[in-house]
Amino acid sequence: MPANGQRYNVGGLLLDRPFKIRRLGHFGLNVEKMEECREFYGDLLGFTQSDRADFSRAPWYPKDLGHGADGYFMRYGTDHHAMVLFSKQVMDHRSDRKFAPGVTINQITWQCGSLKEITDAHTYFQDHQIRIQRVGRDMPGSNWHTYVYDPDGHTTELYYGIEQIGWNQRSKPREMYYRGFQQKPELPQMSEAAELDEAQAKGVDIFSGHRPAHRLAETYDVDGVLLPRPFKITKIGPVRLFVADIDKAEAFYTRHLGFAVSEEVTYRGARCVFLRCGNEHHSVALYPQELRATLGLGEHTSCLSFGVEVANYVQLRAAVAFLKSRGVRFVDAIPPELYPGIDYAAFALDPDGHCIQLYYYMEQVGWDGRVRPAAERREVSRDWPEALEPLSDSYVDQVFQGPFG
Repeated sequence: MPANGQRYNVGGLLLDRPFKIRRLGHFGLNVEKMEECREFYGDLLGFTQSDRADFSRAPWYPKDLGHGADGYFMRYGTDHHAMVLFSKQVMDHRSDRKFAPGVTINQITWQCGSLKEITDAHTYFQDHQIRIQRVGRDMPGSNWHTYVYDPDGHTTELYYGIEQIGWNQRSKPREMYYRGFQQKPELPQMSEAAELDEAQAKGVDIFSGHRPAHRLAETYDVDGVLLPRPFKITKIGPVRLFVADIDKAEAFYTRHLGFAVSEEVTYRGARCVFLRCGNEHHSVALYPQELRATLGLGEHTSCLSFGVEVANYVQLRAAVAFLKSRGVRFVDAIPPELYPGIDYAAFALDPDGHCIQLYYYMEQVGWDGRVRPAAERREVSRDWPEALEPLSDSYVDQVFQGPFG
């Protein structure tokens, strides 16, 4: 409950905040090895490029860098982007976003249910002295947003209404970016359908947006569909963060963003907290910074790991074998105690040393808000079996919408 005891009408329900986070929408990293990371996240993991970032016309852009790749917007489904890669060298010069030392995450982005929630969130953050980065609507992606900073300087975005990419694989053309906003919008705004009508009336070819080129041959039978790799990403998250002060970070995510604590773990004397926004066991996890050295992870980033879920256990095993065959390095330093609610998982390193958690299952929390007792969870064997017995919540989370490819 907020300190002032105020409650807010959110779509007819009285909540402690004027918004409700529904899910992790997208996530981004600032990277040094841009093209190597594009290959890792694109060719190897299977994120599809929706658009290319170009900041060269911005007044803060470092002109001595030339015009290389500033970044990529990438997706695994119909959302315009789920993964954003930006050049760290470029982002370090950016004046409208400030990144704290040791923070290579460029955004952690949470979806809310309406545009009104986003504008009301902006007012709420102002009233509670939460540091706001910016508000408006970005292009590409077309999502309305409010950006704030968490206590460790991570850019945290709440958004509504991201652009959807359909059967023809094309994103919106740049000629439609005139509907971007750099300030809090007045309500109501026109619908996406009206935007299309308006753009066509202006003579815009609405079918001229970016369409990705296929880089790899489709040679793997993935549950009946030919794909360039033997697995399909079906969900992103959780995000695992190293933080300076566990109590302070937990208070921000629970009190101001509305996350619920699913579980706490003490590992080698360090308290770790797992938070959820929906029915998944956790969407974000908080770890004290001193665990970074204990686990032998890179000191250059506050990201312990970023999760990508694949469709099933067979695909998880195939993903690990595929990535290892392509020279991707894996780490075994992260023990299962630090990711409760997930059983079989593997941790791969991207070219910049960021850790990516591959998994196939996340424990689901029901109406009573209780997680499964630790003693009743599946015991993970060191040698992965070919098949597993189902759990009570196997295959009960949301199925991936749309075809695999």
